[in-house]
Amino acid sequence: MLEPASGHPYIPSTEPNVRRELLQAIGVASVEELFATIPQHLRFTGPLDIPGPLDEFSLRQAVTRLLDRNRSAGEQLSFLGGGCWPHFVPAVCDEVAQRAEFVTAYAGEPYEDHGRFQALFEYQSLMGELLEMDVVNVPTFDWAQAAATALRMACRITGRRRVLVPDWIQPDRASVIRNYMDPDVEVAVVRVDRRTGQLDQADLAARLSDAAAAVYIEVPSHFGVVEENAAPIAELAHRHGALFVVGVDPISLGLLAPPVRYGADIVCGELQPLGIHMYGGGGLAGFIATPDEQRFVMQYPSRLFGIAPTSQAGEYGFGDVAYERTSFAQRENGRESVGTQTALWGIVAGVYLALMGPKGLREVGTTIVQKGAYLRQRLAPIPGLRVPRFLGSHFKEFVLDFNGTGRSVADINAYLARHGVFGGQDLSADFPELGQAALYCVTEVHAQQDLDRLADLIGAALGAD
Repeated sequence: MLEPASGHPYIPSTEPNVRRELLQAIGVASVEELFATIPQHLRFTGPLDIPGPLDEFSLRQAVTRLLDRNRSAGEQLSFLGGGCWPHFVPAVCDEVAQRAEFVTAYAGEPYEDHGRFQALFEYQSLMGELLEMDVVNVPTFDWAQAAATALRMACRITGRRRVLVPDWIQPDRASVIRNYMDPDVEVAVVRVDRRTGQLDQADLAARLSDAAAAVYIEVPSHFGVVEENAAPIAELAHRHGALFVVGVDPISLGLLAPPVRYGADIVCGELQPLGIHMYGGGGLAGFIATPDEQRFVMQYPSRLFGIAPTSQAGEYGFGDVAYERTSFAQRENGRESVGTQTALWGIVAGVYLALMGPKGLREVGTTIVQKGAYLRQRLAPIPGLRVPRFLGSHFKEFVLDFNGTGRSVADINAYLARHGVFGGQDLSADFPELGQAALYCVTEVHAQQDLDRLADLIGAALGAD
């Protein structure tokens, strides 16, 4: 490995004397020794296929040309969802997110906190009101981590090592749950009824036992189906001493009942719909909510902020609740690693909830349902289409079945793309049992003319030779 002749102006620890001091401090003679455990056949030794040095202006031009090859959901009419959805973001959400005291604070400690603790406390309070739960955590990385963490919490609370989840959930979320449970917690899958999209209660009853720590469902499901039997599922889980964990899209709660009303013990979900841009799929943050009971609170690995009076009469402060239980305090002995970068999204979600209020959320939810129903009505007369694929109520998303048309989703999406439209997410690879089917997302950002345009284009695509 070649040693640089001089340090790089923008890369720390590249100056030769500094590198020698670092190597001496850790007791190795060269950087090469740090990679000694990697077999030679796994190392790349040839020259990297990258262009030569560029000045700053030329580099900017090169990167811009690469980015211009993309087509974003802001440039195209998009009906993609499946975990990151197009929603309207009020300008005040961006304004608050860009404030220096929020965007630059890493974790928010007393010596550099300028309102971050209070802002996160207010976020937790607003989410608690929306969910009708007492305790809400500082955000996790995303819904997948929130669900996996919630299930691990259930295992620690019950002392059991088996969780039950639907066999049809968002693939990335399912993967994270399996990884979090491995190797000492069994993940048992419960069949989703292929006709209704509801959880098969008979299959759940057959698989449930007193060894189960938790039953997990999502409302709405990955396919947008609203579970109609959530209360009986909760009763069945509780009968066996298992906790009932529910994943929820919070923007649906302007219309749908919060999960606690039908028996949820732990609620989790995704904050992205609450004022957070899609950011190429990366504007994600998960939440977990529980009752204010010690058995739940002490199992959170993430931070919780509370309010308390100070030594000054009439003055209040904001700070950590039971900090000793967190991964930040326990370090390598923590229950799991929890990052801090998503705390900013919690503040943004709090701004969105404060701005919208109960009436605003109800209007957004109603608009989403009405627009989804309108699009399904427009698509229904097209020969060969089955819309929606599943019976019952839907929120924000639904599956469009193309099996009767003789055309593939890939062909339809290619046709739509040529006309400036991103069609639904192709489900044929992740859910082969559905055949040629796509997941379509409709939110408040879609105007009636957008829905008419999509319906006309799909009709034209299926009518074309």
